[in-house]
Amino acid sequence: MQPTLAPLKLKKREDRRLRAGHLWIFSNEVDIQATPLVDLAPGQDVEIHSADGTPIATAYVNPGSLICARVISRDLKYRLDRSLIKHRLNIALSLRERLFAQPFYRLCFGESDGLPGLVVDRYGDVLVVQINTAGMEQHRDDLIDALNSVIKPAVIVFKNDGSMRKLEGLETYVETVVGDERPSVEISENGVRFMVPILDGQKTGWFYDQYDNRTNLWRYVSGARVLDVFSYIGAWGVQAAVAGASEVMCVDASAVALDRVHENAQLNAVDERVSTLQGDAFEALSELRASREQFDVVIVDPPAFIKRRKDKKKGLQAYSRINQLAIRLLSRDGLLVSASCSSHLSRDDLGGLLHQSARHIDRDLTILQQGHQAADHPIHPAIPETEYLKSYLCRVLPR
Repeated sequence: MQPTLAPLKLKKREDRRLRAGHLWIFSNEVDIQATPLVDLAPGQDVEIHSADGTPIATAYVNPGSLICARVISRDLKYRLDRSLIKHRLNIALSLRERLFAQPFYRLCFGESDGLPGLVVDRYGDVLVVQINTAGMEQHRDDLIDALNSVIKPAVIVFKNDGSMRKLEGLETYVETVVGDERPSVEISENGVRFMVPILDGQKTGWFYDQYDNRTNLWRYVSGARVLDVFSYIGAWGVQAAVAGASEVMCVDASAVALDRVHENAQLNAVDERVSTLQGDAFEALSELRASREQFDVVIVDPPAFIKRRKDKKKGLQAYSRINQLAIRLLSRDGLLVSASCSSHLSRDDLGGLLHQSARHIDRDLTILQQGHQAADHPIHPAIPETEYLKSYLCRVLPR
């Protein structure tokens, strides 16, 4: 018989969001007089009660975090353990195996796959795992056992060095917990080969969320001169070259990332058509304009400029400025791909910002297509935060 869980009681009417399907509980929603948060340990399993004392869900807590609890199940008999993790990973795997012919995808996307605080990316027989919450960290060994059972990988890497862990009061580390250490792995996307750094790369090494949008680009770049801004290791740019671009320039602040652009270009025999420019993106685009460079296609895929709501004003200015710089570099009838991975920037905000950026420099912009995160990053309809990636493919003409 399972031990009784400590209760976490909500204030009156604060259960409405949970009953509508959301999985987060904020600290200001808890009746701390009845159930003091300070009495609970980070990562502890609890039973969520409505204000009238009715049990409504199981969850884990972190009293030191703004999101102080995350729901595990609305069926009170289920708690986070090896069996539940394995079950939900199997469900997640079944979706990915329907979607992808090769084992290169995000296997688990946190709350959308019923495993809050967990991200798992698959690179064939290598898994890269991010644990972002104290509750999931408590079940690290259960997670390793479940991954070994479901996938049987050769290597499991814990890439636990993200900023979310600091907010949860967790230490950061990178550790190979199964198999021999591999600094990089090879993947294939649209038939293009890439060496992906999994130990010292950005986040989990690769950005699977842009898969559909990168695939869509293929039809637009044949014979084009392409500029890939914030290129990282060349996911957009190298594919553009393989798709028939006459010339590709990749811009990134990291010399190490640009070395990997050249490595990936060579891997696909397009290195003669791929060049790189190291530097701050804003400065690099200004320099290219001063040199009267022009491109048929410009791709702007920056990191999140708005990480917190209070950063929105400054972030909007950054998005506007980088897109204006990009538009100025377009040829007379050019295409702009502009993306944002900030959940605090809405799709409408980005579209309006692009329109205003074009008008500001006397250009006409029309939207040809809108892009979203790939299906291995499913959106939970009750949790708007899970819908974070948006992109626009735009045609830009002189007025």
